Amino acid sequence: MSETSIEALLEDLKNPDEAVRNRATVELWRIWFQQKGMYGRELIERSQVLLTFGEIKQAEELLTELIENQPDFAEAWNRRGVLYYIIGEYEKAKNDCNRVLELNPVHFGAFHGLGLCCAALGEYYTAIQAFRNALEIQPYALINQKLILECTARLN
Repeated sequence: MSETSIEALLEDLKNPDEAVRNRATVELWRIWFQQKGMYGRELIERSQVLLTFGEIKQAEELLTELIENQPDFAEAWNRRGVLYYIIGEYEKAKNDCNRVLELNPVHFGAFHGLGLCCAALGEYYTAIQAFRNALEIQPYALINQKLILECTARLN
């Protein structure tokens, strides 16, 4: 997919029409998951099944192997970050989110995940900035607005 198409999808995330935003969101996730073709997508999907069935260690090993083989595959880093967040390994999750953002600076999911990790670690200022960054890309994402308010309340 061309850079122009991705830019158009990013613009669609700012459209007042919810249907347009939803289509753009789905398409961006599809692009990110398929960055490395069917091989990468299948391994990510297999890791998600393992995670769903509580096979945390196997899911982590699969994602780590994928990252080692495809270190520029942002979604592999993102999925492992999600796994680490789920099991409460917030520093590891934060590191993976930061790596995603180095590879894909418009990954609103990684900004959201980074915010969640920072909030869980009590780093509320950093969490607020991460949620704001996500909102710059996806301004209608109410969850990020809500989380900014929650983190701001914890600063007092």
